[in-house]
Amino acid sequence: MAFSLYESSVLTYLQILPAVSNCLEKGFIYSQEKGIELDSLVSRRIFPDMRPFSYQIHALVHHSLGAIEGLRRGVFEPPSSHPERSYNELRAHVAQARLKLEKVSPDEINDLWGKDLIFQVGENRRTFTAENFVMSFSLPNFYFHVTTAYAILRGKGVPIGKRDYLGAMRTKV
Repeated sequence: MAFSLYESSVLTYLQILPAVSNCLEKGFIYSQEKGIELDSLVSRRIFPDMRPFSYQIHALVHHSLGAIEGLRRGVFEPPSSHPERSYNELRAHVAQARLKLEKVSPDEINDLWGKDLIFQVGENRRTFTAENFVMSFSLPNFYFHVTTAYAILRGKGVPIGKRDYLGAMRTKV
């Protein structure tokens, strides 16, 4: 049987977003236990020229829920801004994305197979098929930002590991 667009996109996002939420929860608990100012994590970076933790969370939501919204519209654009949010607001942002993705039907997404999606940044445009957008752009970006957010938390000492990152894998029952 073929691998569907829904399985490769929505189900993947729904595996990893709860894992991100779990890592954020562990970051919250760790900060409370160690007396770390929670919002100090929001601006934390791995390296000075990299984007901060808050951006990583916005971007992973944009490359999951935002990607699905883009597939529906046929156009995906970078967000015009990334509003400043507290650590707890970032937690809620991830949770909201998950709730919205849980409402997406497989048929709706699978019916987009082969449809054009335009990736647009200003005047620059690239045309993808829906499946090539997901596999060659959305998912790599999603995993990049998830990994970077994970690394920022881990670098601050939050006790998270690979199993936290992977979430609930889709194993054979």
